[in-house]
Amino acid sequence: MMKVYSKYFIWCVKRWMVALVIGTASTIPASAFAADSAVIIQYHRFGEADRPSTNITIEQFEAHLAHLQSGGYTVLPVPHIVAALGAGQPLPNKTIGITIDDAAKSVFDEAWPRLREAGFPFTLFVSTDAVDQRRSNSMSWEEIQILVEAGVTVANHSSAHGHMWKDGLDAARRDVMGAQKRFQTELGFAPRLFAYPYGEYDIALRDLIEELGFDAAFGQNSGVAGKGADLFTLPRFSLNETYGNEKRFRLIIDTLPIPVSDVTPAEPILTTNPPHVGFTIDGSIKELDELSCYVSGAGSVRLEILGERRVELRMSRPFVRGRNRVNCTIPGPDRRWRWLGLQYLLP
Repeated sequence: MMKVYSKYFIWCVKRWMVALVIGTASTIPASAFAADSAVIIQYHRFGEADRPSTNITIEQFEAHLAHLQSGGYTVLPVPHIVAALGAGQPLPNKTIGITIDDAAKSVFDEAWPRLREAGFPFTLFVSTDAVDQRRSNSMSWEEIQILVEAGVTVANHSSAHGHMWKDGLDAARRDVMGAQKRFQTELGFAPRLFAYPYGEYDIALRDLIEELGFDAAFGQNSGVAGKGADLFTLPRFSLNETYGNEKRFRLIIDTLPIPVSDVTPAEPILTTNPPHVGFTIDGSIKELDELSCYVSGAGSVRLEILGERRVELRMSRPFVRGRNRVNCTIPGPDRRWRWLGLQYLLP
């Protein structure tokens, strides 16, 4: 353990020294390292009103940054958060990680200048085909290189940005490693973080990403990255025009995890509809009678608690085709909410 801690400590010191030089990381406050979780948020586009489902308005984004600057939060590089979770090391209270998917041109033109001014690090997940095809709304390799030189973490978001779980492991391997080769050629390194396109994966794809040597992988289900989390299915709160208003933003960035085990179904790709969703909540959580769960498009779900810790969701209707999300919340300490999010896919 001491060896792991030493590597982690040295890595953190190096990151902080770089951050001080390039001005891309927030100052870590005097509050002690006291938390075991982090909220990771996800953006796509900025000020692109013609794509509201993946866009955040500039006014919304500026309000988010202003609140992070004034609310006692610590914005850390996502690799730092992953390293801490993997090593079992504490994080500052109210740790936030910022991720942006797809490398849209508005990231370079609108988001990066504001993040740089705020002193906030972020991770950019890039799908390489869009960059190689020089699409008008995508960044160029030259622009991505500028971000790398400024200290931005660039990560793998596949080559084609397809529904990877549908195409089989051989195709997925070619896609991911093809992207790694493009990063190596254009930027001089192969990224260590991965984000599943659309947040979609099955167990086999998750295992492949770990096998290929990545440090962590991210989905697109809401939730908090907490102690003991699977590093290859980490949750993120996705923000867009509809779900990016300031009230919701203030709610989600203060959330805490609901630590669970024995989640069923374990496989995110459903073969039974409606599924028999259930999980066991850790004994550190005492407020089970205040637990509420919701399914996207269907509202609240009736719960049944078996024994002291086992929670089963009793669905009143089948899931719809495509992505379905289950979100569960419990009131937590300091007027904060605990949050668990699951995503299932019905082919």
